[in-house]
Amino acid sequence: MNIHEYQAKRILKDYGAPVSEGRAVVKASEAEAAAKELPGPLYVVKAQIHAGGRGKGKFKEPQAGEKGGVRLAKSPAEAAEFAKQMLGNTLVTKQTGPAGKTVNRLYIENGSDIERELYLSALVDRGAGRIAFIASTEGGMNIEEVAEETPEKIVTVRIDPATGVMPHHGRRIAAALALKGDLAKQCVKLVGAIYRAFTEKDMSLLEINPLIVTKDQRLLVLDAKMGFDDNALFRHQNILEMRDETEEDPLERRAAEFDLSYVKLDGNIGCMVNGAGLAMATMDIIKHYGAEPANFLDVGGGATKEKVTEAFKIITSDPGVKGILVNIFGGIMRCDVIAEGVIAAVKEVGLKVPLVVRLEGTNVELGKKILSESGLAITPADDLEDAAQKVVKAVQG
Repeated sequence: MNIHEYQAKRILKDYGAPVSEGRAVVKASEAEAAAKELPGPLYVVKAQIHAGGRGKGKFKEPQAGEKGGVRLAKSPAEAAEFAKQMLGNTLVTKQTGPAGKTVNRLYIENGSDIERELYLSALVDRGAGRIAFIASTEGGMNIEEVAEETPEKIVTVRIDPATGVMPHHGRRIAAALALKGDLAKQCVKLVGAIYRAFTEKDMSLLEINPLIVTKDQRLLVLDAKMGFDDNALFRHQNILEMRDETEEDPLERRAAEFDLSYVKLDGNIGCMVNGAGLAMATMDIIKHYGAEPANFLDVGGGATKEKVTEAFKIITSDPGVKGILVNIFGGIMRCDVIAEGVIAAVKEVGLKVPLVVRLEGTNVELGKKILSESGLAITPADDLEDAAQKVVKAVQG
C-alpha cells in the first residue's frame, strides 16, 4: 500500500525527521487560508498522486496551465490560483502512463532555499535479507538513470538486523552524500529516524528524493514516498486509514477483496492462471506470439469455485479485453473446480469474447468433460503453446 507525500512527511516528522511545514487541501477555496498559515514568502503547491515525476508532468486540460504538478507561488493568492487550476484535472507523468491521474488533493508547503539536492532511500534487500540504504549525491533525478549512467555515484549500505542501525552506518551515508561537520551529524540522526520508521511501520520502501541541503546548512526532506507491506497492515490501523482508494485501480481493489493477485496491464488478452510463475510464463508466450496480456491474475493454489467465478468476472469487466486465456495446472487446484467456476461465471456475465482454456493436472479429464458438455463456446487447448496460438489468432482474426 502506498500513501501520499504529505502523509509520509507526517510520519517522518513523528520520528524526528526534518520536514517543512505544510497543509493538505482538497478544495481550491481552502488553499489561500492554508498558505497564510505558513511562514512564506514562497509557497510550493504540489499535486498529490501516487506517481513520481510530478514536477515534469503535464495536465491534459488547458485550464490547468503548463507548469506541471509542482508549482512555486509567491503569495497565498497565487497558491490559491494554482490550486484552482490543478484540482480535479488530470496530470500525466512518466509513471502514470498516458491515461494520467486525477488530482484530488494538494499539499501546500513552505518554500525552501536549496543549495544541494541529494537522494536517500531505504528498502528491503531480499537477496541479502537486510534493510538497505541507497544514497547518492544526484538528488532530484531518476535514480534508475543514475544507476545506469553513473553507478559509481550510488552507495548501498546494508544494516545487520542483529544490531540495527548504528552511528557508523549514518557516517558512511553522510560520507557518500559528501556531508561534513554538523551536516554529517544531522545525517546520522536522520538515518536513525528513517530506520526506526521503516521497521516499526513495516515499510517496503521509503524514498526521499530530493533530500536537500538548505542555504543555512540544514538537511530537509523535500519529498517522500512510502510503501508498506500489505501483509503487515493489520498491525497498523493508523496507516490503513491513510489509504486513498481513488488512487487505486478499481479492478485491482476488487480483486484484493477476494484474495486474488491481479495487476491490470495494457494488452487485450485476459489471463487467468494459478501460480505466479505460470502466470509470468503465460504472459511471456502471449507476447511471443505477437499479442499483449491485459492482466496478471493468479487465482492461487487452493481457489474455490466462487473465487474462480469472481476472477473471471474481473477479467471480463475490463473493456480492453478482446480474448481470454485460462491456463491451469492442477496440483492442489483441481481442474474440475476451475471448469465449474468458469462455466458459472460465463452463465452469469455472458461470453462476448473468445475463450481458450488449457487444463492439466488433477481431475483434468473431468474438467475437460465439464467444459465440453457445457454447451458454451469454449475453445480447448492441448498445451500452453497451443493455447497461446489459439487465443492470439482468435483476437487478431
